[in-house]
Amino acid sequence: MMPFMQRHAPSRRQLLKGGAAAAALAAAPSVRARAGRLRSEPLRIAAIGAANRGAANVSGVLGAGARIVALADVDAGHLAAGAGQVAADGGAAPALFADWRRLLDAHEGALDGVVVSTADHTHFAVARAALARALPVYVEKPLAHTVAETRELRRLAAEAGVPTQMGTQIHATENYRRVVEAIRAGVIGDVQRVDIVCNKSWSDGRFGAPAEPPAQLDWDLWLGPAAARPYSSGVHPAHWRRFWDFGTGTVGDMACHWLDLVHWALELGAPTRVEVDGPEPDPVGTPPWMVARWTYARAGGGAPVEVAWFDGGKRPEDVELDHCHVWRGTRGRLVSTYGSLEVILDDPDEVWTPPEPTLAASPGHYVEWLDAIRDEAPGRPLCGFEYAAPLTEAVLLSTVAFRAGEAIDWDAEKGVGSAGEEFLSTPERDGWNV
Repeated sequence: MMPFMQRHAPSRRQLLKGGAAAAALAAAPSVRARAGRLRSEPLRIAAIGAANRGAANVSGVLGAGARIVALADVDAGHLAAGAGQVAADGGAAPALFADWRRLLDAHEGALDGVVVSTADHTHFAVARAALARALPVYVEKPLAHTVAETRELRRLAAEAGVPTQMGTQIHATENYRRVVEAIRAGVIGDVQRVDIVCNKSWSDGRFGAPAEPPAQLDWDLWLGPAAARPYSSGVHPAHWRRFWDFGTGTVGDMACHWLDLVHWALELGAPTRVEVDGPEPDPVGTPPWMVARWTYARAGGGAPVEVAWFDGGKRPEDVELDHCHVWRGTRGRLVSTYGSLEVILDDPDEVWTPPEPTLAASPGHYVEWLDAIRDEAPGRPLCGFEYAAPLTEAVLLSTVAFRAGEAIDWDAEKGVGSAGEEFLSTPERDGWNV
C-alpha cells in the first residue's frame, strides 16, 4: 500500500522549510525572550472554544495564574458565558470573536499561548495556525481528528520548538504515578496483556432534516474545515462526537485518558497491529460498542504486549467494574481506575509492598504547560505533542480498522498500513488552511 497522502496544502503562514524556516523562527519571539518579559506578569492566553471542555480549560488556565485575554466561539451564547466566567475570576474583559482566525490575526504578537477546546474536527486547523505563529498550544484530547493530522501536528510542534500539551488531565494525578511505579517495579511480574473497560457510548449519529441554525450559532464557522452541509439538530453543542465527520465516538473521546497510562507505564511506541470487533460500520454514525486490540512490540524484544479496549457495555468475563484497567502479569493482576489501584497476586499468601515513589509530583496539568512557557520548568510538559501524537495515533487507528472492516498491520515509520488508507486523512475545505 502506498503511504497516505497528506491532503493539507501548505499555508501562507505555515513554517517554511530549511533556512527560511530558521529565519522565520528567529524573527518570532522566542520562548526564552517571552519568559524574560513575563516572569512577574500573568501569561496572556487565548481560548478557542468557551463551553463544556472549553469552560473547564478556561477555569484550569485561570486557576494556574494566567490571563484569558481573548475568547473565540462560534456560539454567541457560549461566548457570552465564557466572558462572564473570565469576569467572575476578576480578570479584565477578554476580546471576543466568533471566528478564531480573526482572533489570531488581531492578536498577532500579543499572545503567549492558545488553548484549543473545539470539536475534534477543528483541533488541527487551530493548532496548526498557532504553531505557525510560534505560539505554545494546549489542545484538548484527542489531539486531532485523523492519523494524518496527528502526525503533522507533531512535526509542526517540533519545528516551532514551543511548549505543547494535550488535555489528558488525569496524567497529572498521583494515582497514575503510583500505577506506573508498581508496573515498572514488576509487582505483578511481566505484563502480558492489559484490558481497558470504558462503559460509555457516544454512538449512532444521524443527520436530521435540514433546518435553520439557532440565531446564536454560526453554523458555517462551526463546520470549519469539514465539508459544507446543512444544519441539523442533534450535532451542536455536544453530540458531534457521534458523527465520523466531526468526532470519533467513545474510543476517540476516552481512550486518550485510559490508553495513556498503558503507554506511559510500559513505555510503548506505535502498535504493529490493530484489529477491532463491533457492529456493522455506518458511514455517518460511530458504533454503539467496540472491542479494539492493539499489539505492541517490546522495546527490548520478547513477546509482544496485547492491549484491549472494551466500550459500550462490553467487558471481559472476569471484570465487573465499569471503568478500569486490568493489567495481567506473570505473577498476578493489577486493577486501576483514575483514582485507585488494587493488586491481586496469584499466590494468596504473598503480600505486595508498594515500591518507593520515583516519579515527581506534577505541579498540575495546566501549570506544566504554563511553566514551560515561562521557562521555569526544567523539562517539557509530560503530554507534549511528541508524546501525545503517537498516543492519539494509536487510538485513531482503532477507528480506521473498524471503518475498514479489517485488521491493520501498521508501519509507523512509513505511516502506512495494510488497510484503511481512505480513513487516515480527510479533505480540508477551502479557506481553512491559514
